[in-house]
Amino acid sequence: MKTSQSALHKYELVVGLEVHVQLSTQTKIFSSDPASFGAGPNQHTSPVSLGLPGTLPMLNKKVVEYAVKMGLATHCHINRENRFDRKNYFYADLPKGYQITQDEAPVCVNGYIQLVFKDKEDKKIRINRIHMEEDAGKSMHDKDPRYSLIDLNRAGVPLIEIVSEPDIRSAEEAAAYLTEIRKIARYLDICDGNMEEGSIRCDANISVRLKGAETYGNRCEVKNLNSIRNLQRAINYEFQRQVALLEAGETIGQNTLNFDAATGKTSVLRSKEMAYDYRYFPEPDLQPLVLEDSWIDNLLKSLPELPEQRIARYMADYGLSEYDANLLTIEREVAEFYEELITHTSNYKAAANWTIGPIQSYLNEGNTSISELPVKTSVIAQVIALVDNGKINNTAAVQQLFPALIRQPETPVERLMHDLNLLIDTNEDELLQFINEALAQYPDKVVEYNKGKKGVLGLFMGEVMKRSKGKIDPKTANKLMVQKLEALK
Repeated sequence: MKTSQSALHKYELVVGLEVHVQLSTQTKIFSSDPASFGAGPNQHTSPVSLGLPGTLPMLNKKVVEYAVKMGLATHCHINRENRFDRKNYFYADLPKGYQITQDEAPVCVNGYIQLVFKDKEDKKIRINRIHMEEDAGKSMHDKDPRYSLIDLNRAGVPLIEIVSEPDIRSAEEAAAYLTEIRKIARYLDICDGNMEEGSIRCDANISVRLKGAETYGNRCEVKNLNSIRNLQRAINYEFQRQVALLEAGETIGQNTLNFDAATGKTSVLRSKEMAYDYRYFPEPDLQPLVLEDSWIDNLLKSLPELPEQRIARYMADYGLSEYDANLLTIEREVAEFYEELITHTSNYKAAANWTIGPIQSYLNEGNTSISELPVKTSVIAQVIALVDNGKINNTAAVQQLFPALIRQPETPVERLMHDLNLLIDTNEDELLQFINEALAQYPDKVVEYNKGKKGVLGLFMGEVMKRSKGKIDPKTANKLMVQKLEALK
């Protein structure tokens, strides 16, 4: 779908997200059925989760604990008195014909999540509510040519739904918000964050309005987005689609949409339901839930150091930028690796650069976790010290020494440096010769430098690195290069 940039610039995107977080409890929310992933079809079921007549729900206390922890971690007010409700609708994979959820009295309200960006101001996304509910089963339409199949293992699995205010204004912000929720849930150890297995799913409420307008446009809800990339794709597609309709003089139908990852397009599933369509009423088989202040206070004291707190500490104690601190805390295991690394080195910035640079690249390429990194933190600290002491340049350390350490983690660093011939041993006279040769090769660039174009220094340094085969100290070479250039003025 093509929409002109001039048309797009007239409109503002408005997005609110409903994020469903599957809680990592051993059993389901209202029964003792296992809540784990991976069993055969319909193996994790019982009369309660099947909704058979005469069965009664019993609330899993651990679900309440996890929901309150998420609320505390996202600055929510915890409702001391809350209750469950029945949400009535028909799906083939909803065995009772209703879902037990929370409507008027959710467990958490009025929170927020702070987003950090590298090249623009941080942004606060408000959270309207967090409520507890049970999941439905799963319908499969591609397993049999004639029939849809139903797997009720997921029916009754505990969820919290985190509902944001419509504060998101771009696909980038939506991705950052969902990433932050996933990060917090994993830090709290209440969800494994595995979006491929459906542990976190997202519905996006998307609308557009003319820039400067105060009222919201009609919104469409895109259901069950199971990856951050698909969330961004769906938002970008809907923005263009809705703008194109408005520019053509049409109206936006308030529909529930499906996103096709193969085509990158949305399609209508059904007309958007309103609250009255669900005929909410209090769940008669569960008592209202009353939370004691002392119990909530104990949960607050038990919370681990959260990403937001670690970011502040890394900036204050280690002098890191907010952006670097944010990258270090995306995964709890990565943050713990960094903290172990800086017990061996006081170069906090270099330790951060190694952790979020070459080490993270290696993990991404191998699709592995940092706990499986074969190189010990003490060895990485040795490499940092060698660079700091001018024994090896950083480029050689990253591109040659680190891969060698991955292959031979038990081999001493000094021996690998010797075997790879990486030790800097160029004397100053030889270094000056390389500098003179580099400057002689580009006399026109020397003139440009002397006229104030300092960017050409990188060209000269690259030539010196090539001539020395990387076996120089960049700091010393840069200093001598500048001195030589200044002398030529």
